[in-house]
Amino acid sequence: MSFDKSVPSAAEAVADIRDGASLAVGGFGLSGNPMVLIEAILASGVKDLSIVSNNCGVDDWGLGILLGAQRIRKMTSSYVGENKEFERQFLSGELELELTPQGTLAEKLRAGGSGIAAFFTPTGVGTQVAEGGLPRRYAPDGSIAIASPVKDVRTFEFNGREREFVLEEAITTDFSIVHALRGDRHGNLVFNKAARNFNPIAAMAGRVCIAQVEELVEPGAIDPDTVHLPGVYVHRVVEVGTGIEKRIERRTVREN
Repeated sequence: MSFDKSVPSAAEAVADIRDGASLAVGGFGLSGNPMVLIEAILASGVKDLSIVSNNCGVDDWGLGILLGAQRIRKMTSSYVGENKEFERQFLSGELELELTPQGTLAEKLRAGGSGIAAFFTPTGVGTQVAEGGLPRRYAPDGSIAIASPVKDVRTFEFNGREREFVLEEAITTDFSIVHALRGDRHGNLVFNKAARNFNPIAAMAGRVCIAQVEELVEPGAIDPDTVHLPGVYVHRVVEVGTGIEKRIERRTVREN
């Protein structure tokens, strides 16, 4: 592989994503959504995607545009409350959902990118997360077609006392798509504020990571101490410019 990982267009960057692929997608709410890459995937026509992302955007933005076009077969998420079409598809049995606690989802992605197959966490012990039975897909008649499985729970002495922990498997995906403020041609990335929440770990989990960057710079232009994600995790970089549209889920203002 060439050290220059830049590609000229988003369409070229996502061209080898095929039907049925799994994707880890960065973003926290609408912050840091790789929107140009999402739109390129929509234009490519691929379908039956299995997507891992903190949330699924809103009805007309973020991953919501893939959902609205019925290109997503399964979502693995921690929060799905801002998308009415998501609710409709899930309750009608058109969409499979693996609902995962937010911190657990973050660690599943990080573990996958770090080569760790699974880990134990106290989060979810004593709930359906561990005991199984959470609806993953409904049947057309409203019954549960697929339910979450029972997970292994073990007791460990931790921090001076015995506690129960549930086994969670790591996540790896065929591809990951992320948004960064700045990147160089070697794939080193810098994220901006809230966009750093899920983008780095989503990038790590993908066997092929595609990054859209607002500014593409030459190697050496980024101080090594400011790099948030090293280029070893990144395979393609496409520059999208600083003028891209960025949205806010809910704008809250107050009277003076």
